[in-house]
Amino acid sequence: MVFNIGSQQGNINNVAGDQTIHGGQHGTFTATQTVDFAVELEATLRRLGMDRAADDAAEVRRELARPQPDREQISARLTRIAQAATVVAGAATAVAGPLTALAHWLGALGAPILGLLA
Repeated sequence: MVFNIGSQQGNINNVAGDQTIHGGQHGTFTATQTVDFAVELEATLRRLGMDRAADDAAEVRRELARPQPDREQISARLTRIAQAATVVAGAATAVAGPLTALAHWLGALGAPILGLLA
């Protein structure tokens, strides 16, 4: 039997049989993963012709590469990207994956971004 599993976000458990989790399950995105999401976001926005939003995504990518990324600055840029994506037909769906992952990485600062995508 062969399984082909594409890109996924979040906690992934491969379990044979039943699984019970007590006390919750938590995961952490590494800096490399967040940079990958920013790269994907920028490429998608460029493909959609949303160059200003793509420039914001490039700045997010650069900020994520720093040892201590400024989450507030990243949040502000991702909020602008989400706002722009909601007015371009199909854009919100196209950027939902990487934008959602980055918003979750931001924690509470990402809540407004998730609200815009809902």
